[in-house]
Amino acid sequence: MKREIKFSLVYRDMWQSSGKYVPRKDQLAQVAPAIIDMGCFARVETNGGASEQVNLLYGENPNKAVRTFTKFFNEAGIQTHMLDRGLNALRMNPVPADVRQLMYKVKKAQGVDITRIFCGLNDPRNIIPSIKWAKEAGMIAQATMCITYSPVHTVEYYINLSEQLIAGGAQEICLKDMAGIGRPEMLGKIVKAIKTAHPDIIVQYHGHTGPGFSVASMLEVAKAGGDIFDVAVEPLSWGMVHPDVITIQAMLKDAGFQVPEINMKAYMEVRRLTQSFIDDFLGYFIDPRNRFMSSLLVGCGLPGGMMGSLMADLKGVHAAINSNLKAAGKAELSEDELLVQLFEEVQYIWPKLGNPPLVTPFSQYVKNVALMNIFGMSKGQPRWSMIDKNTWDMILGKAGKLPGKLDPEIIELAKKNNFEFFDGNPQDNYPDELPRFIEEMEKNGWERGQDDEELFEFAMHEKQYREYKSGEAKKRFNGELLAAMEKKVTATGAAPMSAADKRAALYPKAEPVVAPSAGKVLWELDFNDHSMPPQHGKLFKKNEFLCAIETKFCMDTITSFCTGRIVGVEAEQGKMVKKGDIIAWIEKED
Repeated sequence: MKREIKFSLVYRDMWQSSGKYVPRKDQLAQVAPAIIDMGCFARVETNGGASEQVNLLYGENPNKAVRTFTKFFNEAGIQTHMLDRGLNALRMNPVPADVRQLMYKVKKAQGVDITRIFCGLNDPRNIIPSIKWAKEAGMIAQATMCITYSPVHTVEYYINLSEQLIAGGAQEICLKDMAGIGRPEMLGKIVKAIKTAHPDIIVQYHGHTGPGFSVASMLEVAKAGGDIFDVAVEPLSWGMVHPDVITIQAMLKDAGFQVPEINMKAYMEVRRLTQSFIDDFLGYFIDPRNRFMSSLLVGCGLPGGMMGSLMADLKGVHAAINSNLKAAGKAELSEDELLVQLFEEVQYIWPKLGNPPLVTPFSQYVKNVALMNIFGMSKGQPRWSMIDKNTWDMILGKAGKLPGKLDPEIIELAKKNNFEFFDGNPQDNYPDELPRFIEEMEKNGWERGQDDEELFEFAMHEKQYREYKSGEAKKRFNGELLAAMEKKVTATGAAPMSAADKRAALYPKAEPVVAPSAGKVLWELDFNDHSMPPQHGKLFKKNEFLCAIETKFCMDTITSFCTGRIVGVEAEQGKMVKKGDIIAWIEKED
């Protein structure tokens, strides 16, 4: 009998490995039925990683997005899973234990079945507590090994790590090949050892396509006993993302495995909808370089998913580096030359920093040090002149135990700065904080939310949550989006965007307020000052008075058809309108 292999659609990671933002709640609701209709997915990655923070960054509520998306799959019997950074939970820095524990209760209540727990340093002390808390909340705890390739990260290293995680209560093991640089044969040996010792443990493989190994790796992992494979769909498959389900299904079917069939009509609908989300606004924040694979990543080991932010950082310092080089009488660098120099610098400093797996957030730390080294050296400064606090915390052991040994010059630099190394439990450095957030929410009159989900978001992403609540996040994002759109218009030579174009782009869910009769629009009657229409963003309750139309025979009042905010005014105070004209636009509140 053929051995069965299942697929998981990593819809969240497809977006986060491509660009800055993720689809809105309404877009997720559009695509979910088509994903289900494809008929080939046993699991879907719905949330986690940076996706919830990203929702806050563009002024949306992540809790509503998660509940909306998971509901479809829960009802269809498809398992949902999230990415969880262990000690860092859903952010880039360590999280108190009480907030981590609350996360699992909230996510289970929101419909998430499985949490994929990883530590960027592969330190079991940062993973095992999460295994316990996730299981207590009723979730499936999938412990994760971050795959990379170095003299430290051997087959034996990973076999030993898997044994510690399983002994710590892990119900499943994930091989997170975030940079796609795990060698196929090596991965096969790791999986074979796990399945031989623990035949009932599910093994899921997650491999990015950036450097080109992942398809071969999937075949080796399948032959060694792998159970579930993370895949993507067009137009966000390949490049720096993940292999397409069509290719992997065909390969494994030919290799003699039992794999589900793909409903191609539904596949094309998922493809169409995903492209429409790109065209709507997400494409403005996708770096086109992420559509291409690159063997340059084999040596440096950086994950393809961070190429977008890496290129943005590179462009930000490119001119300054060239200015320094020019002042020193040296040849300036092209962007490609600087990119290769950065990759080489990462390759050089990585072992000196203890070989941390290049995954969030440690890939960013190592990349930042490499970039600052290049910048500093262009000014004549020595290496290591600019190391930020987060990177020092990693070096000193505050985030966990480094897999490799620090170079003597790094140890000497720490001593020179009077820094102390830490070898205790990293969680001990971060005391509980929930009472502080509860007290402030009560003081502000903020609701803690269903299943304490708003409390969780506030405690997890304090700065971003404040900006979301104040409206600052939405305002900033709208400015960012308009700037990106206008830049594209200028580049193509098209006509400038009209006010209507801008309103439609920023508020696609807005609905019109239509004049029920012909006459003069009266938003208010202010006898002491100028009468004016309502300010942009003003909230109106359902059936609340909006404005009036003065007709020949009477005063026709218009009330709000929903609870929502004014996002556009078409008819100013005193303007004459015809019956059926649009007076204003209202965006419904969720």
